[in-house]
Parts: sequence; C-alpha cells; structure tokens
Amino acid sequence: MTWNFEPQVKKFPKLKKPILIEGLPGIGNVGKVAVDFIIDKIKANPLFEATSNTMPHSVFINEDNLIDMPRIEFFYKKSRSSRPDLIILAGDVQPTDEVSCHDFCNRTIEIAKEFGVKEIITLGGIGLQEVNDTPKVYCTGNNQKIVDKYCKNTDMSNKIYGVVGPIVGASGLLLGIGQKNNIPDVSLLAETIAHPFYLGIQGSRQILKVLNKKLKLKINLKDLDKEIKKLESEILQKTKELNQISKETALKKIEGKFGKEVTYIG
Repeated sequence: MTWNFEPQVKKFPKLKKPILIEGLPGIGNVGKVAVDFIIDKIKANPLFEATSNTMPHSVFINEDNLIDMPRIEFFYKKSRSSRPDLIILAGDVQPTDEVSCHDFCNRTIEIAKEFGVKEIITLGGIGLQEVNDTPKVYCTGNNQKIVDKYCKNTDMSNKIYGVVGPIVGASGLLLGIGQKNNIPDVSLLAETIAHPFYLGIQGSRQILKVLNKKLKLKINLKDLDKEIKKLESEILQKTKELNQISKETALKKIEGKFGKEVTYIG
C-alpha cells in the first residue's frame, strides 16, 4: 500500500465500540468544517497521521512565515458520558487519485476493524448553483437499518436517488469498502454551492445539528459563527493553493502527452 499510518500516541487507547467520523475536504468543504469544529470543541487527541508519497508535492506557508506540510490525521476521544467513543478523520487534502484513494480507504477500514469501530459516518456536500439559508441534508448508507437510524426524528431526507450522482472520494468509497467488511456506514450530505472557493458553513451547521443530536456531542453551535472568519481565511487559502498545484500538474501531463505547451485547462 502507498499509505503509512504513523501512530501519534505511545500507547493506543482502549475505545469501546467507537464511531468513526470522516470529514476530508470536498464540495464546499462541508465535511472538513464540521469535523474540524468537533475536534476543537471536544478536545480530541491525535491518534494517527497518514503519510504517502502520493500526497500533493507542496507545503503551506503559515502565519509564522514558516512551512506546514499538508496533513491527514486521525483523532480520538474517549467518553465518560452517554456519548460514544469517537475516532475522527480530518485533513487538508483527499487522496489524489483512484489507486491512492482505494489504498487509503482500505487502510482506514483496517484501522476501524482493529479498534472495533461499530459505525462509520462520512460527511460531504451536494454541489448546487443556489442554496437556501437552511440547506437540506440528505442521508444514504450501505444498509437500510443505519439510514433509518440516523434519519429518524430529523429533517434529513433519505430520498437521494436522482438528486446526486456518484459520491466521489473517501466519503463514498468508505461506504463501499465498509459494506464488504460488514461495518454499517452512513453518509450525511448537505446542499452547498458548487464552487471551489465557496465555504459551505450553513451546510456544515445543518450536519452538526444532526451529529449533535445523534451522538450527544453537547456542542454549542453558536461558537461556529465566531470562528467563521478564521475558518474562511485558513481553509480557502489552502484550497486555492492546492487547486493551483493540481492545475499545474494537469497542464504538465497534457504537455507531455501532446508534446507542446498548453496554456488553458477547463
């Protein structure tokens, strides 16, 4: 496999049937905003850092004028209350191609099985041209029982056929590989704007409302408003930089194929 999951703890925690929540960057960065907010508010602890030679060949410049590598990380939080133990998958990037994504998701499912994960929740966005002030959240999964469980007593809709096409990336692939490994998986997808530099805060808020209720997180969502400007600055800057790197890489591939300089890619 092309991925290495480096432990960030000296001794692995004993988790009781944890739930794994995935929120890597995607349309509107809906999932990323949600999990970053959860990690901060419940004070989750580092568990693994995922590294690969298929990660983007770039670094970020931070506010201290030093560099940061793009990161994909797993966090955990043991619960002393009625809230379930959690493993949370977050990061700056997604795996960059099909083979890398399959390797990453297979490795993630292996980790999930090792820690006795009982359910996986993946988060994402549905890209539209326009969105209401209260975006709708849709729910799908790899079996009907878990879909019914998360939709019950919420405003979510499980009537998703014909609304979206394939769920691309880790948010979709984890559902399929989880199904093969008998792990119930559900995906929560919020309406958002289909633009690479749009941050779907309202979609994230609607997903957080569901998770707050279903997982008993006890998070004050009013804090999200206070952090919007900081989130927009950090996430959108990284999104722009990584999009530029991806575009330059694509241009080089086209130039190599056609043997001439290419100045535009749609």
